[in-house]
Amino acid sequence: MINKRCGWCSDDPLYINYHDHEWGKPVHDEAHLFEMLCLEGQQAGLSWITVLKKRECYRTHFFQYSIEEIASFSDDKLTLKLQDAGLIRHFGKLKAIRDNAIAWQQLKQQGEDVVAWLWSFVDSQSKNNDVPDYRLAPTQTIESQNLSKALKKKGFRFVGPTTCYAFMQAVGMVDDHENHCPSKSIR
Repeated sequence: MINKRCGWCSDDPLYINYHDHEWGKPVHDEAHLFEMLCLEGQQAGLSWITVLKKRECYRTHFFQYSIEEIASFSDDKLTLKLQDAGLIRHFGKLKAIRDNAIAWQQLKQQGEDVVAWLWSFVDSQSKNNDVPDYRLAPTQTIESQNLSKALKKKGFRFVGPTTCYAFMQAVGMVDDHENHCPSKSIR
């Protein structure tokens, strides 16, 4: 089992690339954090590989734009996006991306450094967890529950505690790579 990837990683090249180069790596880039928070919300009820396969389409429709531009998308513009099978065609999820952009903007207008604020839920440093098997990793923690509550209070949508924990894993706030995985930050 030495030097094998985490058990959740399939042999799909997209998944392997995501696992090896992105998942669990600390991210402090505002646009990337926003994208990942929104994409984790898109996953609700679906597998992550479904979202990964649609990621480039999401980038075309949303994440090539600034947060300010996304915040200005009208309901009509979002409705038109439902026609593209490259997206998850759920109006509430697409609307959540726009609503999250509005909430993000409002935090910034209140003088909040959103990146630092998000990272404050893990005391501004990545937490390396003991994960002998990915099935033993938590699906939520007190930190993800607190982040979820805070985000909802600020107007974010599709940010439940499980979604928030997946976000925290994705952006390296927590390292839940299995202990034997070569991508584990500290052995």
